Amino acid sequence: MTQTTQRDLVAQYFAGFRTSDHRRILMTLTDDVEWVIHGHRRTRGKAEFDDEIENPAFTGSPELDVQRVYEDGPVVVTTGEGRGVSVDNGPFRFAFNDLFTFRDGLIARVDSYVVPLP
Repeated sequence: MTQTTQRDLVAQYFAGFRTSDHRRILMTLTDDVEWVIHGHRRTRGKAEFDDEIENPAFTGSPELDVQRVYEDGPVVVTTGEGRGVSVDNGPFRFAFNDLFTFRDGLIARVDSYVVPLP
């Protein structure tokens, strides 16, 4: 039997966001997960995290292109670019950097940095 790695869980996390698959995302997280979208919002626990997966300010699922993945101990860092659709402003592009901190084999904290692109 193959053991799931931290990188595998991060890949599952992103795959879940690409299809708005709440269950797929939530199964990668600890019950007390914290998500800090720096400069925007902080969620605590799976229920708050779940509410942010399909934020009502956006429509559809985001396109996410993970370009780099780095791993050091209990931390996985990703960088990439994405596209989404804002209810108020339409399509937009962004660069992202997500830092995943693991505890007991699951994601316990996500630090997200999002920068709009022209």
